[in-house]
Amino acid sequence: MRTTGRSRLGPLLAAGLPALLPCAGLAAGSAPGNGSPAPAGAITVSAPRLKQPLNQTPAAISVVTRRQMQGQQGLALDESLDRVPGTFFQDRYNFAQDLRISIRGFGARANFGIRGIKILVDGIPATLADGQSQVDGIDMNAIQRIEVMRGPASSLYGNASGGVIRITTRSGPPTPFAAATVKGGSYGFREADVQAGGQFGAWNDFVDASAMRLDGYRDHSRTQNANFNGKFRYDLGPDASLTTVVGLVNSPQAQDPGGLTAAEVRADRRQAAPGNLLYDAGEHVSQQKLGLVYKRSLDPADELSAHGFFVRRDFGNRLPFEHGGQVRFLRHYGGGGLDFTHVGSLLGRPNRVLLGTELERQRDDRQRYDNVLGRRGAMTLNQIETVDNAAGYVQDEYRPGARWNVNLGVRYDSVGFRVQDRYLADGNQSGRRTLGQWSYSAGASYAWHGRQRVYTNVSTSFETPTTTEFANPGPGGGFNPNLGPQEATNYELGLKGYGGGMRYDVSVFHIDVRDELVPYQLPGQPGRDYYVNAGSSARDGLETSLRYRLGAHLTVSGSYTYSAFRFDHFRDSSGNYSGNTIPGIPRQKLFAELAWRAGGSFAVLDALGVSRLYADNANDATSPGYALVNVRFGLSRKAGDFEVRPFLGLGNLLDTRYSQNVRINAFGGRYYEPAPGRNVYLGIKLRTG
Repeated sequence: MRTTGRSRLGPLLAAGLPALLPCAGLAAGSAPGNGSPAPAGAITVSAPRLKQPLNQTPAAISVVTRRQMQGQQGLALDESLDRVPGTFFQDRYNFAQDLRISIRGFGARANFGIRGIKILVDGIPATLADGQSQVDGIDMNAIQRIEVMRGPASSLYGNASGGVIRITTRSGPPTPFAAATVKGGSYGFREADVQAGGQFGAWNDFVDASAMRLDGYRDHSRTQNANFNGKFRYDLGPDASLTTVVGLVNSPQAQDPGGLTAAEVRADRRQAAPGNLLYDAGEHVSQQKLGLVYKRSLDPADELSAHGFFVRRDFGNRLPFEHGGQVRFLRHYGGGGLDFTHVGSLLGRPNRVLLGTELERQRDDRQRYDNVLGRRGAMTLNQIETVDNAAGYVQDEYRPGARWNVNLGVRYDSVGFRVQDRYLADGNQSGRRTLGQWSYSAGASYAWHGRQRVYTNVSTSFETPTTTEFANPGPGGGFNPNLGPQEATNYELGLKGYGGGMRYDVSVFHIDVRDELVPYQLPGQPGRDYYVNAGSSARDGLETSLRYRLGAHLTVSGSYTYSAFRFDHFRDSSGNYSGNTIPGIPRQKLFAELAWRAGGSFAVLDALGVSRLYADNANDATSPGYALVNVRFGLSRKAGDFEVRPFLGLGNLLDTRYSQNVRINAFGGRYYEPAPGRNVYLGIKLRTG
């Protein structure tokens, strides 16, 4: 085992960058001269807050478009984002646990939900003030584009910004349209979706409504949900607009089949954990969201944008144990922000500066009850949990020369936690914690040849425990007095470029993480996690992606990720884990795709390879690696005023046996959630307009 924090960045640089230089030279052959305007085909990204051409941004950012999502089943984001290097997804098929997303290891610790990653939908946060994110309100059918920024970005977005996922939903097209889609498939999958939208004078509307049901591959894994998403933009004039976003979610049932031991997987991989059946484990949720986004150009050099939002979430679940095994909360989450951008000059060179502020409040009215074989028993907890986040930030983009871009950022966040105990007569579970943090970033990119750039950056992030992660495992309730925030510093060097039908990027990085938040479980409470701060850890990685156009309609693309993530110093009451690999992340991930797309017709073959990963801090339990192959086809034909689009998809074509989720440090060795074997789905879409 490795016992020091020595970085592997040097060997990665030596191995990775020279391999990409020939590709860079090939792509550069048809590139225009340095300093020329952004050519056709240049991609602009918004994830860095200051909109920039993707190629000039000194950060690792990937973009996925709606066209690349054609014909997917649409259960979760991983179907679209597996192609992004540095990312890893689990739990697509367990809707009671939500999709688990990690970027460069941030978020891997979560046994349910999303931690460590900032998610925004149409500029409105899907991440709470305490750093937890939910994606059950995101309808895959409504997505237009996804940007993924990999690596610490707290100077941009504050708490839980080990990575950023920025989602843009569709707007109405110039010609009004209406469409309806029905799907069906293996394991009782069925879905219906209707969409409509268009431009009507100063109004632009898009609405999407869907209903889905899935019986599930495993026992006790049925789910059903309904979603409505609307985006309504009104142009207040040539220089201003107001956009309203509405989201409604109703999921009356999402059963949780639980984790299995290795022996149980061998005996019957489709069974549910006995405790999950006994206690009827699962959840239900109802959520309503309203958001407003205002944008105005004050003059050719200045721009003002503001957003405000409010979310109401009614949630209940049943965990597979009795004492405190049922949770119910009513959440109100709201806030807003203001950005001002000025374009000017500094020392005679172009300069843009952004000043911004954000205020957010999260209030959870939470109760816990005994779970008496699936029925609600006596109350064991009753408290109000409040999280307030106030932040101010500055971002600057400077061009000291025609070939150079320099980005600088600084942000301060104050995150206050408060618990008001309403259960005990003496209120001894009440308490307060306030965590303040400065975050910084500095990056530069240099156009060394045409559209080919080399970049480097240094950035920091912090991640507070969420309100549930603050739970005290000892007597007395209240906050865990020994738990603090996780902090990280990222050092990165990369190459990116495009031309000649090719687009590529490669990055190597080293991340120092202090006080890493690590989950564990206690006897008698399977499925409930507590947390401890590890001393320190180091993460070294290599990420590459390549897309090449073979013809007018044929493309080949792929990505590769190498992740060497280890605890430097981590000792707790269970043992000394210094030098061990951080669980929950595979060492290697490879994605490849061959796609033919012509209008609404397509044929796509993709493959995903994942190496083994560890399931516990001791590195005693592992989940084997696997390879998945998927294929999907679709046609587009005219039938009078309608466009008819039938499609078909085959998942896990090789019938690979693997775990679709690994529960880290689960008590009793219940680490594994088996995934479906070979499966099929098909559907048809009718569109007019």
